Amino acid sequence: MTYPNLIPVLPEIFMAIMILVLLMVDAFTRESQKGINLTLTLITLIGCFALQRYVDHGVTQLTFNNMFILDNLATGTKLFTYLFSFIAVLYIKRYVTDKKFQTGEFYAIFLFSVLGMMVMISADNMLVLYVGLELFSLALYGLIALHRDNVKATESAMKYFILGALASGILLYGISFIYGATGGYLQLEDIIRAMLVHNNTNQALLSFGLVFIVAGLVFKLGLVPFHMWVPDVYEGSPLAVATIIGSLTKIAAVVFLIRFLIGGLVILNPAWSVMLLILACLSLFFGNIIAIAQTNIKRMLGYSTISHMGFVALGFVTVNVEGISATLFYVVTYSLTALAGFGVLTMLSKGSFECEKLEDLKGLSKTHPVYAVVIMLVMFSMAGIPPLVGFYAKFKILAALVSSGLVPIAVFAVIMSLIGAFYYIRVVKVMYFDEPVRTLEVADACILTRSVLLVNTALLLIIGILPSSVMMYCTQLISR
Repeated sequence: MTYPNLIPVLPEIFMAIMILVLLMVDAFTRESQKGINLTLTLITLIGCFALQRYVDHGVTQLTFNNMFILDNLATGTKLFTYLFSFIAVLYIKRYVTDKKFQTGEFYAIFLFSVLGMMVMISADNMLVLYVGLELFSLALYGLIALHRDNVKATESAMKYFILGALASGILLYGISFIYGATGGYLQLEDIIRAMLVHNNTNQALLSFGLVFIVAGLVFKLGLVPFHMWVPDVYEGSPLAVATIIGSLTKIAAVVFLIRFLIGGLVILNPAWSVMLLILACLSLFFGNIIAIAQTNIKRMLGYSTISHMGFVALGFVTVNVEGISATLFYVVTYSLTALAGFGVLTMLSKGSFECEKLEDLKGLSKTHPVYAVVIMLVMFSMAGIPPLVGFYAKFKILAALVSSGLVPIAVFAVIMSLIGAFYYIRVVKVMYFDEPVRTLEVADACILTRSVLLVNTALLLIIGILPSSVMMYCTQLISR
């Protein structure tokens, strides 16, 4: 009997073991000792980061009958995800304690969601991609509903669960069509070979399967018209969970699309690129227009996410290294930006109060000037104002569109960005020009958390001014 090579999957094994350890420790510790749950979570993420560096040999590694792949794309995006997860835990730890979450359950489910992301990132088989997606999604449903006394959170979890189950069913249905059309293949490389061999045979099945797969995939990105869950889930989720959904999940979702569309269905790109182009334009339009009317910050950021994912989809439309690497750069820097924004909101939420309405930020520059500066830089970066990183990220997507001959689409994207700048600048206006309605009490944050927030914010400016190293790294992850 031949045993699979477990070296490439060591970080995932370590995380699974640590989740079990975390649950066991939580079951046998007193309430006053629950701080150990946070410590174990941080140790898990640090350990996974270190192991990921250890198992990276610079070459593509396959295991579990070639269903699990560890290539440069997987290694790089996993490292980003572990790092951002560590930062997110630092931001939300005080919030989780204040809101009296069951910390053992919360951090265990959070790590399960990260484990699902890792499986999605390294899957080289359509069914394994689906399994990773379900592990990731089910953990998020549980996180949203974990605050049992919050009716809005329970309602959001139910909406997300029902719509997510529908999208998963649609995706699985599409996979079954591709399976039948290619002669029974689920491995991504085998699907490409089968399409080349059979050429135009089973085109009807392939077309049906592609439509269903794209519909299931864009639901996870939150593109119009599959966006219904995004604003409701953002608004109804506790801020700690909104931080996770609004930042960490985006990298795994984009790699998920790369695996599916570039890794398995690249031959069908004339069809799926047109679909993505239409959905991206709709997302840019409706996301930015509807966000203007929002007074809830989380809901506004939900519609903002829809428009940003429209930009991400435009990068896929180019179907070349320049466009896909620009997409990866965009989603990495967007996650970093969203982390800083949500991090401040969690720190401004103390006790039973949750900083989620626009009026809560009125006069913030007078009461908490440092936090006002952080939110201002986050808003300017999301609006794409130079020299912040959001400007360069959008510029690279637009440059890829222009080089691919899609000049009218690039012009449309610029116009939508200008419209979107209104609601971002409105947040800054409220902080700096309105009188405070109430004095916000800031949750006590340790020196490490405050330092990480300042570094996080500084990176928005530093990477915006000197983006070449990060951009080059993203290009290497895509091209190798």
